[in-house]
This record gives sequence, structure tokens and C-alpha cells, in this order.
Amino acid sequence: NTGTTDTGTDAQKPINAKSLIEQNDPVLGDKNADISIIEFSDFQCPFCGRAFTGAIAEFKTSAYFKNGEINLIYKQFPLNSIHPYAQKAAEASLCADEQGKFWEYHDKLFLNQAALTVSDLKSYASQLGLNANQFNTCLDNGKFASEVSKETAQATSAGGQGTPFFVITNTATGKTTSISGAYPWSQFETAI
Repeated sequence: NTGTTDTGTDAQKPINAKSLIEQNDPVLGDKNADISIIEFSDFQCPFCGRAFTGAIAEFKTSAYFKNGEINLIYKQFPLNSIHPYAQKAAEASLCADEQGKFWEYHDKLFLNQAALTVSDLKSYASQLGLNANQFNTCLDNGKFASEVSKETAQATSAGGQGTPFFVITNTATGKTTSISGAYPWSQFETAI
């Protein structure tokens, strides 16, 4: 949340971006794009909301995205100590992903950041036409709690100290850089 930029080369250890990308990660755009923006985010974080309406919205309209050159991979990084609803919101998004509606649910959460109680999360699932019984069981049983914890650990091991935290990687060259904070899209274009 500090708004600083970390270039990866200044970090204590280089980021192994390939180890961050997993088969079960939600991907927006061409899965085979040469460049991936890995976003570690928190649905309750106001800076993450700013990134959603700013840089991420601009990314979705960019030629890079439309031409399949860059994709966005979403990872969970709830800051539970300051955002009490973030953990369950993260788990809920993965329960929605299980039914093929991650990105729709993702957008719904960011558009409703002030209403993230468990009952709100279940209501959003119904609004999006998800199987309510399956979703509610998934959320109530904490099916994805360990996945959220794993991704949070990945964020901190990659140098993330606040949200949003982005790792931009070129899978062809292996080069990576990171951006910490809700910067405008132009900052991402410079990094790319």
C-alpha cells in the first residue's frame, strides 16, 4: 500500500515467476501469452479496488490484451490483520471459480467492497446464477482456505509486503519485474 516500486533486481532474491504460475490460477486473456501480469490482491483493499478500476480496466482495453500478448493471472493475498472480510472473500472467489465464474465474481466483489460478509458473498453467488448449495458448502467448509494461505505465502516469498502486488513476467525470456501499489497502466507499460 506504500505506492513504491520494486524492480525485482533490487529484491533480496530474484523472483522465480514460473513457480508462481499454477494450473489452477484464474487467467484473464490468452493462457499462452508470452507475458503474464500476476496480480496478488485483496478484495477488501481500497488500493486493490483502485487498481481494478484503473490499471486493470485499462489493461483490458489495451492492444496487448486484445492481441493476446499479455494475460492477467489473479492470486489471493488477503491482508487479514487489517481486512477482516478479505479471507472469506478470497475463498468465495475460488468457490465461484470452481463453477467457472471467477472473473464475474471477482468483478462483483470489487464493485461491492463495502459489503463482503458471508451472507453478501452467498448473495453474489446467487445473483451470478451459481449453484447455491455447491457454493455455500464450499464456502462454509473452507474448501479453499489452504489455497488462499499458499498464495499468500507465494506473494510474501516474491517480495510482496502490501496489496496490490504485481509480478510481470516474460515467459519466453524469464525476465521479471514487480510493481507494488495501485499505479496507473502507464507504469505497467513501461515495465513491459
